[in-house]
Amino acid sequence: MNIVLLYLLLLKGTVTAFAGLASLPVIQESLVNHYHVLTNEQLNEAVVITRSSPGPVGLYIVSVGYFVAGLPGAVAGWLAMITPALLIIPLVHFVGRRMEHPRVRSVLQTVVIASAGLLLAAAIPLGRDGLTARLPSSSPRCASCCF
Repeated sequence: MNIVLLYLLLLKGTVTAFAGLASLPVIQESLVNHYHVLTNEQLNEAVVITRSSPGPVGLYIVSVGYFVAGLPGAVAGWLAMITPALLIIPLVHFVGRRMEHPRVRSVLQTVVIASAGLLLAAAIPLGRDGLTARLPSSSPRCASCCF
C-alpha cells in the first residue's frame, strides 16, 4: 500500500475521532473491509498491544501502520497521530473564548456521544473475534487442555 494513502487513511481515523479507540470503526472500514490490507485479527492485536503498554490508547494507530507497511507504516501512523494535535492547538485559543455558548456545548456533547456509539459498534465484532477465535486446524493440540 502507498505510504501517503496509508497516512491519509490513518489521518482520517484520527481526525474523525477525538479520543483513543473511537477511531476503530473508521480504521476497520478503511483498512480491513475496503482495502483488505489488514485483518480483523491484526487490528485486534494492535489494540491489545497498545492496551498492554503504557501510553495513550490511540497509539494503536502506530501498530496498525506497522502491520500494514512495516517501519514506514509506523512512521505514517505516528504522523497521523500528531497532525490533528498540531492543527487543533491554534483552534483551542480561538474556541476557548466561545466555550460558554450553548450551541458550542451541545455540538461538543453530540460529538462525544457519537464517538461513544462508534466505539461500541467497533468493539463488539473485535471482542467477539477475540473471545471466539479458534486455533487453526494445522496447529498441534493437546488432549487435556484444548477443544
